Amino acid sequence: MSQADLTMEGHPAAAPMSGPIFSIPSKKFAMWLFIIADTMTFSACLFAYGFLRNGAPNWPRPFHSITNVAIMTFILLTSSLTMLIGVRASRAGDKPKAFLWIMVTAVLGIVFALLHIREWMGLIGEGMTMFKNPWGTGLFGSAFFSITGLHLTHVVSGVIALLAVGLRYRTGRYNADDIEVVGLYWHFVDLVWMFVVPLVYLLNLNH
Repeated sequence: MSQADLTMEGHPAAAPMSGPIFSIPSKKFAMWLFIIADTMTFSACLFAYGFLRNGAPNWPRPFHSITNVAIMTFILLTSSLTMLIGVRASRAGDKPKAFLWIMVTAVLGIVFALLHIREWMGLIGEGMTMFKNPWGTGLFGSAFFSITGLHLTHVVSGVIALLAVGLRYRTGRYNADDIEVVGLYWHFVDLVWMFVVPLVYLLNLNH
């Protein structure tokens, strides 16, 4: 008796799979693609910064303390923790708790941005611009403002995304998947800062 006959006599063929085993939601997949592309951008900027720094004999060391950058780093790392709490709360279906921690994350991002802008104003007040400074090669200003400005732009964009997604999540227009996607972006921003700090700040301390 053929396999077809067995099937006809009550032995159903295996049901087709409903989807790929390792399927990834399209929004999360798109965010991962963005993160990969953005990683290449930051990598290129940091590589160029290192090349310029090693090639300049009079590279400035304008930072006299790590206090400000330490506070900024602590705030950003704390925001990554609050984002994680918000994502877990959304997965558990606790909408008020998730919304609260998303807003806390956004506030921490705003504080980080304000501290960063204050630092910029201090350096500008000391005579540093994109093309000159009183300590050495003018390339430092271009490299510093380009890298930190790119990161700050990502932080501000992340804060806007957190506010928009959080508010829509509270009204039911977005779900836990959307919170997770914006969380991936925020963790990426925090991770990039961990590379910016040693290369741009710690190596340029005025001992």
